[in-house]
Amino acid sequence: MSSVKHKILVLSGKGGVGKSTFSAHLAHGLAEEEGKQIALLDVDICGPSIPKIMGLEGEPVTSEFPMFVFQYVEDNLAVMSVGFLLGSPDDAVIWRGPKKNGMIKQFLRDVDWGEVDYLIVDTPPGTSDEHLSVVQYLSAAHIDGAVIITTPQEVSLQDVRKEINFCRKVKLPIIGVVENMSGFICPKCKNESQIFPPTTGGAEKMCSDFGIPLLGRVPLDPNIGRLLFIPHSFLQIKTGGK
Repeated sequence: MSSVKHKILVLSGKGGVGKSTFSAHLAHGLAEEEGKQIALLDVDICGPSIPKIMGLEGEPVTSEFPMFVFQYVEDNLAVMSVGFLLGSPDDAVIWRGPKKNGMIKQFLRDVDWGEVDYLIVDTPPGTSDEHLSVVQYLSAAHIDGAVIITTPQEVSLQDVRKEINFCRKVKLPIIGVVENMSGFICPKCKNESQIFPPTTGGAEKMCSDFGIPLLGRVPLDPNIGRLLFIPHSFLQIKTGGK
């Protein structure tokens, strides 16, 4: 991993908040910069969704002993996931912790990443095996930090607070928090609705309490899903590239 300049983890203690969607858009957005090489690693061993999101479902990964060869979405955007190793997208991965940890170690050690400017690591929910393994294995190669994803409602924030405390206990820097699914603007009447009401102040209040940056809010918007298959990120479209 010494040839990878920047390593960013996408975390959340909660499932279903949009980590994989955000990771995919972040990778696409970074790949827009000419001359930058981007890699996206999916370490959600039991629920790998990156192949589907990136339009690579059904593409097998090849091996040139002793290295795995990743899949390319664009000339400067590479992807690796356990999903490429399954016979079918419906196959269940029924592994105990040590085997999952071994697979993550293989992805970090036995993939010829080459010269990469940004490695984005999409993680599963929780604060256990996969997270500890990634942090442990990358610690010697330096991790830039974690972007933590949440949605506005308290049931999500409860788990995200645990993730923040996890990062602090393992000394993983927190780049900031993104509030996903933050409001919905009706395409017809243009009124905004809070599908997931921030009854306890949402991500803004949580970030204030913990003293960490709120990087931004991403609305519920069907265009976000559609944009995954074209080379533009929602960050450019929703914020004018800021």
